[in-house]
Amino acid sequence: MSKSLRIIFMGTPAFAVAGLRSIIKSHHSVVAIVTAPDRPAGRGKKMQFSAVKEEALAHGIPLLQPEKLNDTKTIEEIIAFNADVFVVVAFRMLPKSVWSIPSLGTFNLHASLLPQYRGAAPIHWAIINGEKETGLTTFMIDQKIDTGEVLFQTKMSVLPNETTGELSVRMQEKSGELILKTLDALASESINPKAQLNIENLMPAPKLNKENTRIDWSKNGQEVVNHIHGLNPFPAAWTMLNFEDDALYVKIKRAHFEVGSQINPPGSISTEGQQLSVAVNDGYVYIDELQLPNKKSMETAALLNGFRFPEKSRFL
Repeated sequence: MSKSLRIIFMGTPAFAVAGLRSIIKSHHSVVAIVTAPDRPAGRGKKMQFSAVKEEALAHGIPLLQPEKLNDTKTIEEIIAFNADVFVVVAFRMLPKSVWSIPSLGTFNLHASLLPQYRGAAPIHWAIINGEKETGLTTFMIDQKIDTGEVLFQTKMSVLPNETTGELSVRMQEKSGELILKTLDALASESINPKAQLNIENLMPAPKLNKENTRIDWSKNGQEVVNHIHGLNPFPAAWTMLNFEDDALYVKIKRAHFEVGSQINPPGSISTEGQQLSVAVNDGYVYIDELQLPNKKSMETAALLNGFRFPEKSRFL
């Protein structure tokens, strides 16, 4: 067994919790946790804790929630914990004044096989782009985003019709194993950092916004389905529904594609029995789950029990 390391863990969302739990259960010591400040959320604007803060409180681990990471007081507090290494999972970009503090450096767990899918949404974009394989990477943080030397990687298949939410859960289950492997190698001084490969056709993973989450019905059917599943459960793919004299904002959660001869223009809607299909260039996208404005997300079959799409309705 390698020597025990003193660790400061930095993370915010639920994705980071599995890795944190693995460290807590190991022979290494989490001496402090850094997470995002509490934020008002929901209709009542109630203050909400991050998932990582909930875990810190459950285990009685000292917690820091700085608004700014590079102010003198925060840096002094972090230094005082005398950590050997910082572990970062799904957290904001760190200034050099922070990541350079520990003697063994700071490493990040990233949800892709770097250098592919550097950026804020690697799981989403891997599914949107129809990748059959992705994975997890631990790498040393440097001054650029997701460009540091690679420590370890583990490959994972993307399952047919898998959503971002489903793949994220499977990645969380494997994240702890990779983090502990990295910590043990650092502790035993047996680590061999390697520069990221110089690949010409790098796929980016930019932040998701209103523009890049909208469904483009002019694309081929499987591309549309991948887009929908890549944005499930959050933030959700969306489209406008031409509904009589109005246009409704609709979120599409799940779908499947069937090849066929296109008769109607892309975006044209057809309902038959309990099925809702949308014409695309190479066939039909069948909507399996969707959410109308101010309604809960519903399976299409349940929705069509009480809702009718007017004739000549289409998605824009």
